[in-house]
Amino acid sequence: MGGLVFLSSALFMGWSLGANDAANIFGTAVGTKMVRFRTAAIISSLFVIIGAVVGGSGASHGLGALGTVGQLPGAFILSFCAAITVLLMTKSGLPVSTSQAIVGAIVGWNIYTGSHTELSVLSKIVGTWIFGPILAGIFAALLFLLVRRIVNNSTIHLLLLDRYTRGGLLIAGAFGAYALGANNIANVMGVFIQAIDLPTRQIAFVSLSGEQQLYLLGGLAIAVGVVTYSKRVMMTVGNNIFKLSPISAFVVVLATAMVLFVFSSTALSDLFISIGLPPIPLIPVSQSQACVGAVLGIGFVKGGWRIINYRLLGKIAIGWVATPLMSAASSYLLLFFMQNVFMQPVL
Repeated sequence: MGGLVFLSSALFMGWSLGANDAANIFGTAVGTKMVRFRTAAIISSLFVIIGAVVGGSGASHGLGALGTVGQLPGAFILSFCAAITVLLMTKSGLPVSTSQAIVGAIVGWNIYTGSHTELSVLSKIVGTWIFGPILAGIFAALLFLLVRRIVNNSTIHLLLLDRYTRGGLLIAGAFGAYALGANNIANVMGVFIQAIDLPTRQIAFVSLSGEQQLYLLGGLAIAVGVVTYSKRVMMTVGNNIFKLSPISAFVVVLATAMVLFVFSSTALSDLFISIGLPPIPLIPVSQSQACVGAVLGIGFVKGGWRIINYRLLGKIAIGWVATPLMSAASSYLLLFFMQNVFMQPVL
């Protein structure tokens, strides 16, 4: 029972991720009215759970290299502070990053406990905050040029094109939800992996390890967040940065999913090693940042920088900077209270 109480902050974190990051998978599709919110929520919920259980271990262990939390009270505080930070940003309608929030909380824990922060790991993670949106923008720009050329050179009837576009949005959204679950479940359950040990269980015809049970629980929490609180952020990304056509929306969803998949695929990283290339860092990246980068990539191709809402973009950038700082500060403060007021171990 005590373990479930401490895991409540992870469930809160999963709900926050579903309300914020998972919303952006279908944000452009819902914003352009090509997909209904209810349909988007159902597909996102199903595939984010599958992705978390099947492919969540790579990024989770990558995050663990930044700081290993061995006690449930400490893991509870880190997850709680990250979730509160994301919630406050979400209430402002800003698509911030749960990856930034949990990384900030871990750094706060390292500072409080005197643990060493592995700078090489931190630099890789921070590097993805910069490179992720750029890569998404490149993917989106190239995909948009390719799709536009195919459409312009085809004789597809507009009604049929509309049907294909809706189908493409649903398929790309399912892929995006899977990639989000595989990559960002680390933000929900990564700090609990070393703090709690669950025996392997047989559920229906599937055998789930202790880690996979945590990922399943986190995936369910993300799904609840999608269903209950994601619509506002969907509309922010889908409508306000710059207006998207339905085809552009498909490209944004696909480009964002590709970025998350790249940084969560163990098979792809192993392939790079086998051909003599450096391994891809398997770490949680920001789905929100990738989505914004993809939107900007299409905006640049369609009309340059003139048609972009710079005021909103500036507010989003401020949120990206404030998120890890706020999470680290609150983590440090609440760890002090947990250890010295509630007399719970945090190391």
